[in-house]
Amino acid sequence: MTEPAASSAFDKARIGLWASLQKHLSTVYSAEKDFRAATRFTDTFPFSAASLEPQQLLDYQHQRAVLRDLYVDETTQLDSLVKAVRQKSYQEDDKKLLFLMILGYMDLAETVFTLLDTHRPTKLEPDEEMDEANARFERVRNFVRLNIRGISGLLPRV
Repeated sequence: MTEPAASSAFDKARIGLWASLQKHLSTVYSAEKDFRAATRFTDTFPFSAASLEPQQLLDYQHQRAVLRDLYVDETTQLDSLVKAVRQKSYQEDDKKLLFLMILGYMDLAETVFTLLDTHRPTKLEPDEEMDEANARFERVRNFVRLNIRGISGLLPRV
């Protein structure tokens, strides 16, 4: 690919990524708003589910499931997105810029997704899919950070 063509392909990817991340962040913030509305019944977390009215508990469980499913989906998509960026033939600095955009999104989204850990009942059933999503999210974030920093800079010179 020639330099202008490569630059044009990268610019399209950067603009497309920016638009996509904004759309995803809007969805995350909307889910946060709904989840926080479903937890208005208390300021103390974790809370006792037994102290809730049945409808409050149902609303909470529904909004928690929506936020949880969004977290699992977003984590899977981020993993695929990072793999796609890694495989592209962009210059290293261009890849770092894309990874930086992804990391920024991840940091913002994480502030919402941590509500799943903080705004919860005292007793919560184990959730293997959620545990797997947490591990994947952390793996993806660590990979992105390493690539922004530059993996080659971390290896000893031979």
